[in-house]
Amino acid sequence: MGFFGKWLGGGLGFVMGGPMGGMLGFLIGSAIDETAGEVPVYTSGQHVTARGDFGVSLLVLIAAVMKADGKVVKSELDYVKQFFVRQFGPDSAKQALQILKDILKQDIPVMDVCYQIRDNMDYSSRLQLIHLLFNLSIADGYVQEPEKRLLEQISGYLGISGNDFSSIRNMFIPDTDAFYKILEIDSTATDEDVKKAYRKMAMLYHPDRVSHLGEEIKKSADEKFRKVNEAYEKIKKERNLA
Repeated sequence: MGFFGKWLGGGLGFVMGGPMGGMLGFLIGSAIDETAGEVPVYTSGQHVTARGDFGVSLLVLIAAVMKADGKVVKSELDYVKQFFVRQFGPDSAKQALQILKDILKQDIPVMDVCYQIRDNMDYSSRLQLIHLLFNLSIADGYVQEPEKRLLEQISGYLGISGNDFSSIRNMFIPDTDAFYKILEIDSTATDEDVKKAYRKMAMLYHPDRVSHLGEEIKKSADEKFRKVNEAYEKIKKERNLA
């Protein structure tokens, strides 16, 4: 089963309508034809995000970020290819890249697409989208300014809180006191506040929160969870906390 067969087999719902459906109708229709009998289609609404909805949303936003600075560089394409090879194997990666190239040829109404995602996708899945997009944008060594601006816009359109966006951004672009910002606290926080913040962030970013998207995405979520633990361990060491 190819890339779309694997992810769309988890269900398609909200991406069949709105701006995403209009932009990708032909591609999605072709994928359904190829995987006939395997693709349950239903409306996600406010229910747990379907894997197919997440997969299509990720591809569209990947294309938007890749186009942010007006050019698509080889390192970004290589990252996307490696990501899909790791998650789905070489055949699926090849198919995903072809679909991505088709999306890159289109004008992407980023705000409308993000509003569609925001209104239909659960919050933990939206956080995972942002984390994966940062992974992409830093594939060439650093995040370009146009990419930074677009990522912040996408996060806002997706309804991600400022603190949660700052937390993820500091995992990739460390500011002063980055470890504290990952935990969404100030360096002046008490030891008890540090412990409370860690427990909160560990729950928010636990890989199990996106387990409904499949083992592939759950493995990617492990990275975000490790960053939270690393931040906490660093702060503990600085403060000699038990």
